[in-house]
Amino acid sequence: MPLALWALALSAFAIGTTEFVIVGLIPTIANDLSVSLPSAGLLVSLYALGVAVGAPVLTALTGKLNRKWLLIGLMSLFILGNMLAWIAPSYEALITARILTGLAHGVFFSIGSTIATRLVSKEKEASAIALMFTGLTVALVTGVPLGTWIGQHFGWRATFLVVSALGLVAMIGSAILVPNNLPQSASASLVKQLSVLAKPRLLLVYAMTAIGYGGTFVAFTFLASILESVSGFPSSAIGLIMLVYGVSVAVGNIYGGRMADRMGPVSALSYLFVALAAVLFLFYFTAPYPWLALATVLIWGAFAFGNVPGLQVYVVQIAEREAPHAVDVASGLNIAAFNVGIALGALIGGHIVDKFQLIDTAWVGGVIVLVAFVLTRFSGYLDNRSVAERAAA
Repeated sequence: MPLALWALALSAFAIGTTEFVIVGLIPTIANDLSVSLPSAGLLVSLYALGVAVGAPVLTALTGKLNRKWLLIGLMSLFILGNMLAWIAPSYEALITARILTGLAHGVFFSIGSTIATRLVSKEKEASAIALMFTGLTVALVTGVPLGTWIGQHFGWRATFLVVSALGLVAMIGSAILVPNNLPQSASASLVKQLSVLAKPRLLLVYAMTAIGYGGTFVAFTFLASILESVSGFPSSAIGLIMLVYGVSVAVGNIYGGRMADRMGPVSALSYLFVALAAVLFLFYFTAPYPWLALATVLIWGAFAFGNVPGLQVYVVQIAEREAPHAVDVASGLNIAAFNVGIALGALIGGHIVDKFQLIDTAWVGGVIVLVAFVLTRFSGYLDNRSVAERAAA
């Protein structure tokens, strides 16, 4: 794999740490800022909304910029956002910082996905995307547990200071490793690029992404609280459990990319969505038993992010056929869909926590993921029909 992919993975590591570390810090932030758990959960939702806005709109507006210098600029914005979170004097200021950081996140992953597919041969596209997203999974393995531990022992503000330093390292890595002549799509007008929103096939994939990826966040947003309140783990153990979860995610992400390469995105996603829903249903029953809960979390991680490479390569494949003039923007809209799913999942989870019980977030998430499975099978049916029609013609 080209060195440029490793540079992308390094930046993804820093971004992944700041995105997901908040999950382990929600109880701490809620206590320190004197807000409720659902309010603290909004820090997940609003960050995701920042990504959802930044991915398509800013990707379209920056289409003519040199890819390397755009990456460096995005990492600069990322560092600024985390520095603001470090010094945030209030809950509202912290929200502002999170939204700002989310804007950088959205553009990074939208252009990074298309760059990754163009650096390798056709049969390795999903694996290339999986390698870039390995930065996210490694962040879950190391960055999130370490950030959670730092936040619990030195205060949550210290976590964002450390993440800023990670961003600086990633920016230096991009400056050194990313070539100046990275491929990019021919620029089109903003209106023409956003016309991908009128493509029904792309909209279907975006729905698959938002629902399938977002379903797990109904429960994952409040995982630390579930492990403390339902499973009975001490807060000091949460960082270690997140480490176990992250190791499982890293394995699942790579294997998910290989499944998509070998079986095709639709078949791979069908298996992954069914397995993910089953694990979420299982967690509803195992959560009150510490060791069973830990085992279920380990299995959960293997499927929770395994759908990412397949979803991303699938939208790129369809965009190359349906909207070749705006592949970057189509990819960016899928990154937006991921984060719309996160935002809605966190909001739904917060409503459940407020009205019902923490553990109810698990089975509700499972039901939502099954909806994504149905959409995936329908999309596969449309693919097969389209192939048959072209053959007949």
